[in-house]
Amino acid sequence: MSRSRLLGAAVGAATVLAVAAPASAGGPAVGSPGLGDPYFPLAGNGGYDVRHYSLDLDYVRAGNQLDGTTTILATATQDLRRFDLDLRGFTITGVTVNLLPAAFQRDGQELIITPRVPVRRGKPFTVKVRYHGEPTEVIDPDGSSEGWVTTADGAFVVNEPQGSPGWYAANDNPRDKATYDMAITVPKGITAIGNGRLLSRRDHGGRTTWRWYEDSPMAPYLATATNGVFELRVSKVGKIPLYHAVDPVEAPNGAFDRLAAEAEVIRFFSGLWGPYPFSSGGGVVDHAPEVGYALESQTKSQYDNTPDPSTVVHEIAHQWFGNSVSLTVWPDIWLNEGFATYSEWIYDERHGGPTAQQSFDQVYARPPTNSIWTRPPANVGGPAFLFTGTVYDRGAATLQALRVKVGDRTFFRIMRDWYARNRDGNVTTADFIRLAEKRSGTQLDAFFDVWLYQPVKPTTW
Repeated sequence: MSRSRLLGAAVGAATVLAVAAPASAGGPAVGSPGLGDPYFPLAGNGGYDVRHYSLDLDYVRAGNQLDGTTTILATATQDLRRFDLDLRGFTITGVTVNLLPAAFQRDGQELIITPRVPVRRGKPFTVKVRYHGEPTEVIDPDGSSEGWVTTADGAFVVNEPQGSPGWYAANDNPRDKATYDMAITVPKGITAIGNGRLLSRRDHGGRTTWRWYEDSPMAPYLATATNGVFELRVSKVGKIPLYHAVDPVEAPNGAFDRLAAEAEVIRFFSGLWGPYPFSSGGGVVDHAPEVGYALESQTKSQYDNTPDPSTVVHEIAHQWFGNSVSLTVWPDIWLNEGFATYSEWIYDERHGGPTAQQSFDQVYARPPTNSIWTRPPANVGGPAFLFTGTVYDRGAATLQALRVKVGDRTFFRIMRDWYARNRDGNVTTADFIRLAEKRSGTQLDAFFDVWLYQPVKPTTW
């Protein structure tokens, strides 16, 4: 995400979602209403692991009305007599579990489901939720908008960190990644962009249904269904299709030229960090000035206006760091933003721009009172500060300081191993520290403590 520009720059890889209330008298348990994230404790739900989402969406911008069906294929991680999904607003017209009608009730964003027959541990099960109404624009603790953000001709759909339940029923936690297919129906003349590959586009009765399929595991916040008036162009980098959609308002600003650069950026990072993670890619340039940031939706980076070249590099870098290698808890957001910002630095270094050390020096020149020093990247102090400059700039500076400390050969081995070992998985800061120590043969607790956790400007490391 490029949200730091808006704000003024001011656990392990395996995922088992089995948190639940104790079973009564040895019977099936109640899945927990949250996964205990330090910043969003009710985001996600316990007792099951989602394998696949199938989203059937029918949207009309006039009146802002969305009819939706979310079908979830999951596996129970314990015996369940009840479990939750996350969904904000809407009128729910029906819920089934394994094709049988299920009882449900609402409590805030919690959709509490009681299946007719308890679900047994280790068994796959299918949940279908039908709903309609106005999709919810979510206002984050930092005041920014996410979720289904309406535009003049459709919606700019971005979800980091908690917008997904504003338009589909989800286990809304990055720890529970799944594959997706989407059927998005909109008025004829409107383009709907989902994640992954475009399977088909079918016109019927003044409407068009766009079908998309994402075959790699994806965190719920990375889903998109952005729609509006767009020109859609398809190209390739190697065998990977790239889908580029541009709002005609932004086309005169060179938007297609900026998106065309994605192919070279993908080739560069594939050589630097490891093979591109996904089977498709692309970007969407909408005219959505009310949003104020870009977001790295998986395979389809979302830009609220024509991006500058560094923003394109940043969002493409996220396909490796943030999308494929995903955080486990939100306080570790520097693992996304610091790594993507550092990727910008390396891209510049290898393309005739300032070196990463020169970029580091610019950051380090900030006075000790600057917020990047008083609010460390792995301890920003709460969800309102998730996207402040420290996670971007001090996060990137941490990586350059590590590069100098361990040497280029070891540093780039650490970075490539980080991606290779954790592709499609979830990680923590502790995981990165362990890998850096293992590959360097150096005890780095003090180094990472001063760079990531202490509210002071590092002076020795």
